[in-house]
Amino acid sequence: MKSKLLIEQHFHGCFGIDFNTADVDDVLYLSKEILKYGIGGIFPTIVTDTVENTKNAIAVIKKAAGRQTPDMAKILGIHLEGIFLNPAKKGIHNSELFLPLREENFKLFDDDFIKIVTLAPELDVNLIQYLKNRGIKVQAGHCIGGDLKNCSGVTHLFNAMSGITHRDSSTALSALLDDNIYTEIIADGVHVFDDALRLVFKTKPSNRILPVSDCLPVTKSSLKETVFAGEKIFYDGTKAVSKEGTLAGSTMLLPDIIRLLHKKGMFNMQYIDNPYEYHNIEPDGYLEWDEEFNIIKVHKN
Repeated sequence: MKSKLLIEQHFHGCFGIDFNTADVDDVLYLSKEILKYGIGGIFPTIVTDTVENTKNAIAVIKKAAGRQTPDMAKILGIHLEGIFLNPAKKGIHNSELFLPLREENFKLFDDDFIKIVTLAPELDVNLIQYLKNRGIKVQAGHCIGGDLKNCSGVTHLFNAMSGITHRDSSTALSALLDDNIYTEIIADGVHVFDDALRLVFKTKPSNRILPVSDCLPVTKSSLKETVFAGEKIFYDGTKAVSKEGTLAGSTMLLPDIIRLLHKKGMFNMQYIDNPYEYHNIEPDGYLEWDEEFNIIKVHKN
C-alpha cells in the first residue's frame, strides 16, 4: 500500500527534545530523524510559557526551518497551544501565564511562522478575527464554549474541553455536529476510550478527522521523567502524567497510532490526506506500508 507522507500538526517533541526549550541543532536533528518514521511535515507545537520564552522558541524553530535540507521532515509552521486558554480546562498548562484573548497580547510575540493557534473561543475579546485575517488556523481547545462558528478546527477532541452533555452545548458536542470543523483526535489508547473513538469516526465526515500524536519529549527516548510546561512529568511506559496524575500529551508517534487504529479496525487512509487539504499542502513524497501498517520504505522528493 502507498500513501502520502504523514503530516503531524500537534507535536511537542520526541527523542528527548522539547520545542519550548530546544536549540536550532536540536530541531534540525529531530526533523531529520522523524522523517525515518514516515513523517514528512511537522508543525512544532509550543505550550504555555512566558512571552520571552515563547518568542525565543518561535525564533529558534523559524531559524531551523531556514536551515533544513531535503533529508528532513519539513517544518511547516508553528502551532501555538497555550497562553490563550481557559483556566477551567488548563490540563498540564500553567494558567498563571495565560493572557486575555486580545490582539495586543498576541502581538507581543506575533510572527508569520505561526500557522495554528489553539485558544478558548468563549474568552475571546478581539483576537480570533485578527488571527483569521492573518490566515491563521483557529482551533478551539482547553475550553468550555460550544460556539465554534469562528474556528477552523478543534484541538485534541474530548481532552481538556467540555464534554458531551444532553442538557447544554459543549465544545465536544459542537465539534461532532459541525461537519465543517476539522477535528484532532489522540487515538493512542490512553487519551480517548475506544467507544468514544468509534463515535467520532461514525459521526464526523472522514475528511474532517485529524489523527495527531500530541507527543512529548519522552517519546522514542530513554527518559522516564522530564519537565514539560513547567511541570515534572513521569512516564511509566504507557502514559505520562504529572505528580498529581494530570495526563500530559501522548508518548506515541503518529505512525504508531495509525498502526494501533488499524489493529482495532478504525483506520481510514483518508485521514492521512486530511492535513494536506486542511493546510493546502502539496505532497513531497510517499510511504510504502505492509498489510499490518508497518512502514516499509519512505520516499521523499
